[in-house]
Amino acid sequence: MSAVVAQTLHVFGLRSHVANNIFYFDEQIIIFPSGNHCVKYNVDQKWQKFIPGSEKSQGMLALSISPNRRYLAISETVQEKPAITIYELSSIPCRKRKVLNNFDFQVQKFISMAFSPDSKYLLAQTSPPESNLVYWLWEKQKVMAIVRIDTQNNPVYQVSFSPQDNTQVCVTGNGMFKLLRFAEGTLKQTNFQRGEPQNYLAHTWVADDKIVVGTDTGKLFLFESGDQRWETSIMVKEPTDGSKSLDVIQESESLIEFPPVSSPLPSYEQMVAASSHSQMSMPQVFAIAAYSKGFACSAGPGRVLLFEKMEEKDFYRESREIRIPVDPQSNDPSQSDKQDVLCLCFSPSEETLVASTSKNQLYSITMSLTEISKGEPAHFEYLMYPLHSAPITGLATCIRKPFIATCSLDRSIRLWNYETNTLELFKEYQEEAYSISLHPSGHFIVVGFADKLRLMNLLIDDIRSFKEYSVRGCGECSFSNGGHLFAAVNGNVIHVYTTTSLENISSLKGHTGKIRSIVWNADDSKLISGGTDGAVYEWNLSTGKRETECVLKSCSYNCVTVSPDAKIIFAVGSDHTLKEIADSLMLLTFDDQFLLTAAEDGCLFTWKVFDKDGRGIKREREVGFAEEVLVTKTDMEEKAQVMLELKTRVEELKMENEYQLRLKDMNYSEKIKELTDKFIQEMESLKTKNQVLRTEKEKQDVYHHEHIEDLLDKQSRELQEMECCNNQKLLLEYEKYQELQLKSQRMQEEYEKQLRDNDETKSQALEELTEFYEAKLQEKTTLLEEAQEDVRQQLREFEETKKQIEEDEDREIQDIKTKYEKKLRDEKESNLRLKGETGIMRKKFSSLQKEIEERTNDIETLKGEQMKLQGVIKSLEKDIQGLKREIQERDETIQDKEKRIYDLKKKNQELGKFKFVLDYKIKELKKQIEPRENEIRVMKEQIQEMEAELENFHKQNTQLELNITELWQKLRATDQEMRRERQKERDLEALVKRFKTDLHNCVAYIQEPRLLKEKVRGLFEKYVQRADMVEIAGLNTDLQQEYARQREHLERNLATLKKKVVKEGELHRTDYVRIMQENVSLIKEINELRRELKFTRSQVYDLEAALKLTKKVRPQEVSETEPSRDMLSTAPTARLNEQEETGRIIEMQRLEIQRLRDQIQEQEQVTGFHTLAGVRLPSLSNSEVDLEVKTN
Repeated sequence: MSAVVAQTLHVFGLRSHVANNIFYFDEQIIIFPSGNHCVKYNVDQKWQKFIPGSEKSQGMLALSISPNRRYLAISETVQEKPAITIYELSSIPCRKRKVLNNFDFQVQKFISMAFSPDSKYLLAQTSPPESNLVYWLWEKQKVMAIVRIDTQNNPVYQVSFSPQDNTQVCVTGNGMFKLLRFAEGTLKQTNFQRGEPQNYLAHTWVADDKIVVGTDTGKLFLFESGDQRWETSIMVKEPTDGSKSLDVIQESESLIEFPPVSSPLPSYEQMVAASSHSQMSMPQVFAIAAYSKGFACSAGPGRVLLFEKMEEKDFYRESREIRIPVDPQSNDPSQSDKQDVLCLCFSPSEETLVASTSKNQLYSITMSLTEISKGEPAHFEYLMYPLHSAPITGLATCIRKPFIATCSLDRSIRLWNYETNTLELFKEYQEEAYSISLHPSGHFIVVGFADKLRLMNLLIDDIRSFKEYSVRGCGECSFSNGGHLFAAVNGNVIHVYTTTSLENISSLKGHTGKIRSIVWNADDSKLISGGTDGAVYEWNLSTGKRETECVLKSCSYNCVTVSPDAKIIFAVGSDHTLKEIADSLMLLTFDDQFLLTAAEDGCLFTWKVFDKDGRGIKREREVGFAEEVLVTKTDMEEKAQVMLELKTRVEELKMENEYQLRLKDMNYSEKIKELTDKFIQEMESLKTKNQVLRTEKEKQDVYHHEHIEDLLDKQSRELQEMECCNNQKLLLEYEKYQELQLKSQRMQEEYEKQLRDNDETKSQALEELTEFYEAKLQEKTTLLEEAQEDVRQQLREFEETKKQIEEDEDREIQDIKTKYEKKLRDEKESNLRLKGETGIMRKKFSSLQKEIEERTNDIETLKGEQMKLQGVIKSLEKDIQGLKREIQERDETIQDKEKRIYDLKKKNQELGKFKFVLDYKIKELKKQIEPRENEIRVMKEQIQEMEAELENFHKQNTQLELNITELWQKLRATDQEMRRERQKERDLEALVKRFKTDLHNCVAYIQEPRLLKEKVRGLFEKYVQRADMVEIAGLNTDLQQEYARQREHLERNLATLKKKVVKEGELHRTDYVRIMQENVSLIKEINELRRELKFTRSQVYDLEAALKLTKKVRPQEVSETEPSRDMLSTAPTARLNEQEETGRIIEMQRLEIQRLRDQIQEQEQVTGFHTLAGVRLPSLSNSEVDLEVKTN
């Protein structure tokens, strides 16, 4: 078999207890830790790429991204040693740039890190008891400085650089807020803490020297250069159960032993431990993030507050509140939003805010939504989907669907799709789930809860239990490959159930320890089990007995599996014979394409399986994945009913829309008429304005001509004067320039001569000094040589005299010392004299250099004055050119104005012609309007009468509908009562029949008193003691306790269901009243709209008639009497159309009323149905007669 490898494909999970566990790489990609990987997730395209952690890593502790988004630093523990790995994010795939793992100081782990603004330096904080702050030049792996932050083993939560200064650093922790500066190879503290020490949990830089810090008591401080400038307290708006929500997972009863979470982050567990002495009701600020307008901070469970900077002051005010939404799928929705926000991050454009919580969830919100929801708190949305917040205890797949089922200690069951990488279903329960198995069809699951084993249906939108078994704490369960059986472990016993009759067909006993793994062979004829007792058994299900066994008491088995041919059994245990899979779950899909792994951090990984050549393993599938889902009949009926209601609603809306369109057409026709009238009035007013403007224009033309002539004269005079002045100025400036040029030449010649003289004197002086000092040096060297020779001679003499005379040794030594001390003093004095002479010469030399520099400065000043004068000349030339341009532009504007005046004259002539035509039309329309207004009044009266009749009909219809609904409700109630009574009657009849048969059987033993007595006693126990007698005292106490507990549980469920029924009844009642009120208001609106419709229709007909007449009048010039005849002929036709329409409406309503009456009569014929007292329906004949009278 060829070797295979697995490549990470997708992950469902977050490792929340990592410092700085979420941040943006760019506008679409975020990075977060999951398992031993860092995930790059594209929010828009939904793909994931992975940055793998180090080999043999025991978990990530902290993350940090450089400000230029090029480098990612990961703090890990590799083989129980700390290490910092720096990745280059710009390369594809991401590669390791540096690994920091050799340290010259004591360190257990690095708990917080930060990059400098230029990304060259890395700051890292170690955990207590060392608590060292390390300042790295990470490219060269060089430690620039190291300092111990705390000596009292207080936890440190966060370190950071100033956003603009590489040398300024901030550190916060329990009782500490320190600002440090890197200088001369050390980190020195620059601030002093004043007041009571606080537990500072988080901080952020809002400016170059301003820091906002949050505490565990809900206080926010603003420090500027280490001094406190502002303080505020976050108010609690509702009580929070922080003390309960922090350690839900640790306090819950667990039957599976998991090792403790190796918490890589002190900023959550240690924060909670450090703040346990404070009031738990106070909101704790675990995270702060700055943005351009201010900053965002966590404010207790499920809350984030936005603070904005005030314009006038350097203070901040609370502007928005964002909450985590309540999860309706949770078993306790009121507590589902009580999650501590551990990390906040803004996108580079500050359009999105992302948050991670203590329950391993990721949320996001667009900042524009927070601005829209003024006054009310905005709500986060899931960034991907709800994730597991506790260790995963069970993992399963199926054959017919690409599903992964998981259960966890967070009391939830989740169904994932590994093809689309989405969450299909999830539901939370009251009890923890320890094992799970998916039916091969993908329609059912079996789950082992702490209290029971439940068999459930996977519906389209729910997970619903349909069978429960009293198996407590089932650690392992598994469907057979065919799906007709499933096995469940209860301690050291395996129960096998059938999925057809749902009965227990066998119980396999033999293990003495806890069973940790079970597996079916390919044909489901055998079951293999392994346990902590070191035994692996192969069970034959047909006989219920062991066929083969392997017992090794020194080994505790964790998992077993079987080869496809069922000949080889593989077992994994504590003796490391194969490979121990500790604290994790691994599973291959049925087609061997994907490997699934889950672990105690709640993360689920999917891996793509390849062979050694890099090709995917292909397995031909005869049938693709199924797309069928389970739906209950009640759900289908409800949805069908909803569909029908929606269809009727759509039809009603269509009718309403058509009606509204008609109304709008009529309104628009009225508006058109009004606009024509306004247009005529405006035309007249414009004519008058035009005449006024003409007169003003003529006046302005005359004025402009005169003004232009004056301006031209002034301009010519000013030009001449400017030319004369400028010529004179230019001559003067030119003369000055020549004089300054001569002066500068003379000065240059003089300074050059002085420089030459100074150079000559300087060179001569230097030569003399060098000769003098060389001669002196030669003399001194000769003297030193002579002195050395004397010393040698004296040493020789000393050695000779030492041998001869020992008594005079001390005296001679003192004489020699005094002699040489005098000589040394003389030499020192001579050296001092020489130094003084050299100092004087240096001073002379420096004074000469200063004079040379002064002369060069004077030359530069003269050159600057020359440049200034040249600039003045250039500016004057530019002014002359600008004046010429202005003259040209004014000429062009004069020409444009003359053209506009000519165009306006033409327009005035055209408007005069148009006015004459309109006056003629207005006169003709006035003659036609007067006779039609009388007919409009008559039609309006008829419309009002018809509308009154319609209102009466609508009132009758609404009353009938109310009566029908009441009658239907009574009918349903009586039907339900009748069914209950019939069911009771059937039950009693069956009981009587059973008693008769049993009594008949007893009568057969009337000749045998002993047997008859036993049978009668049996009858008594069967029919009397079942309900009336007290339970037998010899029952097992364990069974009694279980019965009492189950009864209490059912009573509690019954009470909650009753409360829900009462609440739903009240809600339905209020909804019914509201709908009735809306119906009444809608009927009123319909009546009003019908009146308006009739009125507008009459106006439309009038306008159409008027338009036809105007068309006829123009060519033929008919007399004024003929339009009135046409008007009279069109009016009755319009009236006939209206009468036909009202008649049609009345006929439809009459048929509807008749149908409703028939339904009422049918309901009255049903047994047990009574009409409402005091309610009489109006007779149809009278109403029809009234309608006919009104219409006639």
